[in-house]
Amino acid sequence: MQFSGQPKALAVVETTTTSIQVDLNEASLVSRDEVQNGGFSEAKSIMESSEKLQDDLRMLGMKIKQHEDSLKLLRNQKNKLDDTILDMQVTLGKYHSSSSPGVNKDESHLQSEHETTEQILRHEKSAAGILCQLKAHHGSQASHLSLTKDVLGVVATLGKVDDENLSRIFSEYLGVQTMLAVVCNTFEGVKALETFNQDGCIDKTSGLHGLAASIGRSLDGRFLVICLENLRPYAGDFVAEDRQRRLDLLKPRLPNGECPPGFLGFAVNMINVDSSNLSFVTASGEGLRETLFYNLFSHLQVYQTRAEMVRALPCISEGAISLDGGMIRSNGVFSLGSR
Repeated sequence: MQFSGQPKALAVVETTTTSIQVDLNEASLVSRDEVQNGGFSEAKSIMESSEKLQDDLRMLGMKIKQHEDSLKLLRNQKNKLDDTILDMQVTLGKYHSSSSPGVNKDESHLQSEHETTEQILRHEKSAAGILCQLKAHHGSQASHLSLTKDVLGVVATLGKVDDENLSRIFSEYLGVQTMLAVVCNTFEGVKALETFNQDGCIDKTSGLHGLAASIGRSLDGRFLVICLENLRPYAGDFVAEDRQRRLDLLKPRLPNGECPPGFLGFAVNMINVDSSNLSFVTASGEGLRETLFYNLFSHLQVYQTRAEMVRALPCISEGAISLDGGMIRSNGVFSLGSR
């Protein structure tokens, strides 16, 4: 009896074990599916979040680019306005407030012209002094002489600067010999100023030497003569609607795109050409600014102070001067001391 009951018990046990195993398998399958479904959902959620973040980043990037473009546009507009202000300051001659109050501009100009003539006449034995003397005493006749009809004048008399201090600095920068240089239109005019005899020596009875002798003067030493038709003229554009035909030179720029602090303009544009010479052009159509003054000053920059000029050294390629007496003649060449 006992033996016959055991198999039944065993059968019950086996059935229960099989049932448990099936239940466990089903449970593990369900659990695996839930994990897989949960993992998939989580991954999908992460991907969606990532895509949203990427979209947000793209939108931010577009907004940043729009702001950068706007800043660039505003910076360009600011630079243009700064350039316009600089050009207007050059046109008006407003470089600093040292001009004496109560002095009429026209009176000051006439006084300056008279002083310039007086200074030239002090150089009695110079070519400029002799021509100035001739003009002062024989004005209308001097212009008809074959010797001087091609002579436009002396450098010091062909252009003016409204600011007295700046005028002195320009004079110092050019030097006395250049300031007293005679300016001719053509090379034929240059040859007429000095002739030579058969021995190759200067003929003191003709040319400017003979003219000096005729007014009781003697011409000693060397003198400069500038021939306009042999100069290489400025080949760029001009400032729009400017009666003085100032040169449209590119302003110096710092890495941030702005002009160096204290930059006032270019010396060549601060010269005012007299109305009598404003309409003058060479045979090839160039005026005094783009020939004579461009060759004398080129891209010489003008700054308010020496300190600002020194800080702008990386932007200076062809010399600079400052209103307080600083002077850089060219790259690496500094003029120190005081005048």
